[in-house]
Amino acid sequence: MSALDEGALLEIARDAARVAADELLPRFGHQQDGVRTKSGPTDLVSDADVAAESAVRRLLSERRPGDAILGEEGGSTGEGELRWVVDPLDGTINFLFGIPAFAVSVACENESGTLAGVVLDPVRDECFAATRSGQPTLNERPIHSSDRDELATAMVATGFAYDAAVRARQAEVLIRLLPRVRDIRRVGAAALDLAWCACGRFDAYYERGLHHWDFAAGALIATRAGLDVRELEEAGHDPFGLLAAPPGLVEELAGLVVG
Repeated sequence: MSALDEGALLEIARDAARVAADELLPRFGHQQDGVRTKSGPTDLVSDADVAAESAVRRLLSERRPGDAILGEEGGSTGEGELRWVVDPLDGTINFLFGIPAFAVSVACENESGTLAGVVLDPVRDECFAATRSGQPTLNERPIHSSDRDELATAMVATGFAYDAAVRARQAEVLIRLLPRVRDIRRVGAAALDLAWCACGRFDAYYERGLHHWDFAAGALIATRAGLDVRELEEAGHDPFGLLAAPPGLVEELAGLVVG
């Protein structure tokens, strides 16, 4: 296999997401072991997160032993032309509370950006996927984003940071934005937000306080589905973030989110 065979890399990403899901689904809906805090009391991790990432790392070490891996739980390991970016359980809080809205995110990238990405919703058995040059799909059927150009009728997704000071700033933005859109949704999993934008369930999405593993796969899928995906640069008390919207909405939405 060529190192840059996008289709083959996508298949590996799908397989990696599936082995993570195999660790998560049997644990979902039960009392979780090894729950502990990370950056603060509201930022949690469990043995399920760790087991899912370990399963992905084992598969990648077998199938792509020369590649680097960046995982939310295990950090960065290895060196190579390609790097796999893994969020083994995006939506950990939902998972721990028994809320069926979480995903596995697996992406493969090189120095030019993401080559292939998968966002797998284990509960609904929905696999969103895309390559850099290919058509985005949901369970291997083509998808396309909303082409809405009127913000007043747009369904906009967002998320909130763990840090209380950042949340206060996000509340200010929300107050400014809410009267200008159809409604706001907060699912609690950035990868799902981007995937659901890619298939038109949401019109747009923005969020600050993201890490690379939160959006590496989802941003590629959303871009290939027709959305304008932009980085929200860190500024003052506002951490790094992302915005995804149809071309007809993106400037107006960005003005409200960044302003």
